[in-house]
Amino acid sequence: MNYSEITDLLPHRYPFLLVDRVTKIETKQRIVGYKNVSCNEPFFQGHFPKHPIMPGVLLLEALAQLAGLLGLESMGKEEAAKSVYYFAGVNKARFKKPVIPGDRLDMEVHYVSDKRGIWRFECSAWVDGQLACQAEILCAQRNLEL
Repeated sequence: MNYSEITDLLPHRYPFLLVDRVTKIETKQRIVGYKNVSCNEPFFQGHFPKHPIMPGVLLLEALAQLAGLLGLESMGKEEAAKSVYYFAGVNKARFKKPVIPGDRLDMEVHYVSDKRGIWRFECSAWVDGQLACQAEILCAQRNLEL
């Protein structure tokens, strides 16, 4: 999935779209993608000016966006067009390595379950083959009022 295909499914836009590319997708199983972390990211101005680190909450948001793409793609285009995914929860979040400007954040999300509109995913992100972040993410699927 390229930028255009990603924005067809997700409502996020710059500066809050945190998935640059999807490289692999297996419907209702797993999705692999990445974000190129640039020194021009707006959050680096204040986090931290002399020691820029991507905030942990944004690492979780990037993983949640990738999880949302997997969920929406798994539903089929017609149903996905009438739905939105909300980041509903996070469990077992761990941050193992700082993510800094110039890094490529490689992400992978595995589908675990979905019940009554709540989808559960196991998520991880790496930089240069080293684990940077892992978490269990919950997304709530809701129908849009068109």
